[in-house]
Amino acid sequence: MKVAAIVGSIRKESYNLKLARYIQNRYQHLFQLDVLNIRDLPYYDQDVESAPPQPVIDFKGQVAAADAVLWVTPEYNSTIPGVMANAIDWLSRGDRVMIGKPSWIVGSSMGLLGSVKAQGHLRDILFASGISSPLLPGNEVYIGLVHEKLNEKGELINEITIKYLDFVANNFMLWMKELSQLKQLESQK
Repeated sequence: MKVAAIVGSIRKESYNLKLARYIQNRYQHLFQLDVLNIRDLPYYDQDVESAPPQPVIDFKGQVAAADAVLWVTPEYNSTIPGVMANAIDWLSRGDRVMIGKPSWIVGSSMGLLGSVKAQGHLRDILFASGISSPLLPGNEVYIGLVHEKLNEKGELINEITIKYLDFVANNFMLWMKELSQLKQLESQK
């Protein structure tokens, strides 16, 4: 299974980027995770929506080719970062490649709540008509005090967090299998 990761921080030493890379390595036996580049996306502009720039075409193509999307979000001003909102704007317009594509959200912050407000907003956005992405329910991953839970290599070292992430990754795979079986049944009707 192929999963596209969209990380809401473009900082080179981003904790959320490190988290995405950790997930990519730890669960490579479960799915192929491609961490997408949103740094090069221009600001969404309706004037060029019907003939978007090449970085937008490439980005949307990568999302379209994935079976699911992993959203990895920090929290900026109690919501998702502007670069993530911009990526969503591009995905929600034109060919709308997110419609029906399953999503999973994780996020971290140096604060205690681990991006809980941002994830709440992101869930609302993912249910908007231009996105309409089913979301893995009841498996929220909020990693607070992330700077104390990653080592210098960017690996999680907090055993409770690792075990919970293992639990959620397994739930995600089971959910994807159930969705696949439902699609097969629907296609047989």
